[in-house]
Amino acid sequence: MFLTIFWKFLLLGCTSFGGPAAHIGYFRKEFVERLGWASETEYAQWVALSQIMPGPGSSQVGFALGYHRGGIVGAIAAFIGFTLPSVVLMCVFATLGSQFSEYSAFIGILGALKLMAVVVILDAIWGMGSSFCQSYRTRLIAILSMLFMLLWPLGLGSLLLIILAGVAGALWLGETQGKVFTGRMSAKVAYLALGLFSILFIVTALIHGSGWLALAAELFQAGSLVFGGGHVVLPLMSEQLADLVSTTNLLTGYAAAQAVPGPMFTLASYLGAVSAPDGQMLAWALLATLAIFLPGLLLMLVGQHFWQGLSHYSRLQGAVAAINAAVVGLLIATLLFPILPSSVGSVWQALIVVVAFVWLRWQKPAIWQLVAVFVLGGLVTALF
Repeated sequence: MFLTIFWKFLLLGCTSFGGPAAHIGYFRKEFVERLGWASETEYAQWVALSQIMPGPGSSQVGFALGYHRGGIVGAIAAFIGFTLPSVVLMCVFATLGSQFSEYSAFIGILGALKLMAVVVILDAIWGMGSSFCQSYRTRLIAILSMLFMLLWPLGLGSLLLIILAGVAGALWLGETQGKVFTGRMSAKVAYLALGLFSILFIVTALIHGSGWLALAAELFQAGSLVFGGGHVVLPLMSEQLADLVSTTNLLTGYAAAQAVPGPMFTLASYLGAVSAPDGQMLAWALLATLAIFLPGLLLMLVGQHFWQGLSHYSRLQGAVAAINAAVVGLLIATLLFPILPSSVGSVWQALIVVVAFVWLRWQKPAIWQLVAVFVLGGLVTALF
């Protein structure tokens, strides 16, 4: 089971460009639609939980998927598989610099993969919207959520949106039919995770100075306090790591994280690698990676346990229905800004997105086939 889950997530880790919203689309396409590892309802609630919890949202969803499929071993396999390609590439960036990013072939492929991310997000919006916005009330919640996120483009916007949607759903949809969350999170695992997180949070808050231990402590604190995903981690890191990492390295790592597949939190892998003494790059990079991801993953275990324990209450079912609709609105807002402006720059590119979206909905190709077509298209564009 470990190898199966690891392999599936490793393939996605090699091809998941486009940031957290796109990753949610990739996961849904592969594990809900194609493999049937989870239901649409379970998946939507993991996505909602990832918006409430601090930490890397898409990695938390993948972690929850892995746990659902294979317990804690499956969760670890999912995390390692999805994160490993990005960590390796960030270490390569740290070693060789970003000289190859000036090559036309690289620029062409990167532009094509940005277009592919738009297609995948559109597919996720279509599928999740069809499931969770069936009534006029849930459609209205999705529209209002989209407008809220576009008018409130701040780091805590997604957290505030989920809270507001939950309250509105409890009051407005509380008597409607809802689905009980059928997770199987062990109470023992959840309380162990909560205890470990609490101890590490207190201990790391007391560590100061320089060296690998101080770097790991600051990254753990950052991972415990970041709401809103990978892009929000930059301002917090710039404050937390001011005495440990130069602004140049921070911005270079941030740019590199956007150019590679997988989670943006592997910015920490780059910072660990460039901060390491000679001969210790890999150890520092892995420690930094674990430090920033661990708090969000532990909290996801805790959140799932309490979520499934409360989901039979009708008011909470209404809240869940509203949160699911709000997540659709959140995805639409993320697509409109910043993804579309930074990915689609011409009518021809918009046409490519439309054609690819129709192909994806009609033929339902595997993700690797979609990636292969876009990579080939990017190469052709760059060379000719």
